[in-house]
Amino acid sequence: MKPKPPVKWAGGKGQLLSQFQPLFPKSFHTYHEPFLGGGAVFFHLLPERAVLIDNNVELINFYLVVRDHLEDLLSDLPKHKNEADYYYRIRALDPEKMDPVRRASRFLYLNKAGYNGLWRVNRQGKHNVPFGRYKNPKIVDEENLRLVSAALKRARILLADFSEVLSFAKPGDFVYFDPPYHPVSETANFTSYTSDSFGKDDQVRLSQVFRELDRRGCLVMLSNSDTPFIKELYSGYDIQIVYAKRTINCRADKRGPVSELVIRNYS
Repeated sequence: MKPKPPVKWAGGKGQLLSQFQPLFPKSFHTYHEPFLGGGAVFFHLLPERAVLIDNNVELINFYLVVRDHLEDLLSDLPKHKNEADYYYRIRALDPEKMDPVRRASRFLYLNKAGYNGLWRVNRQGKHNVPFGRYKNPKIVDEENLRLVSAALKRARILLADFSEVLSFAKPGDFVYFDPPYHPVSETANFTSYTSDSFGKDDQVRLSQVFRELDRRGCLVMLSNSDTPFIKELYSGYDIQIVYAKRTINCRADKRGPVSELVIRNYS
């Protein structure tokens, strides 16, 4: 039985795995995912060796606790209540003053009980998603967390910028990038999973890392929005179109299938 992503994450790739499957390389050495998020691709591939990177301190702390201190986390999670007053009290706590296990427990609770499963912070780095009003959110999924923990034991997990992949990737390794997407319009910008937004300069820097990995002989695959800017950044590479159902939009008529790009340096 395969683990499922333990957290809900904006832009998660679970729904695209069937379209991705023919696009993955047939074989590779170590797997690298420098924008880990919910980790849908990692948990689907279940590689023997992996380097997993994200710059979200709450997310990385959570994965480290699931990997290394799962029993302590499972002991702490049942205390949480699916009640608005309790939710806002937990949301208001300063995670930096908590030990890693309680911090991870808070993170998972807010992710499961918050509106739409979003993890979003304001410019001060404070989590600002309202209470979700779900009837019975599954805050403690022990069976899946045990599968997730076992999968993570084969991985090196790092809090770092995506460019840190250059310190680890070797020829024959597979690198999958799932960055915050370049906005398809000026009003479509949703990149605040951390307090730093991911702008045009970051997209350019990412394309330079992509090209460096290509020069090294790594197998590289990247997801991004279907925009002229992204197509231009990766001109010369294999570009495929996949279709994702996007649900994070206040207008229901904007939630249909959206074309996305998958860019590869192999075919």
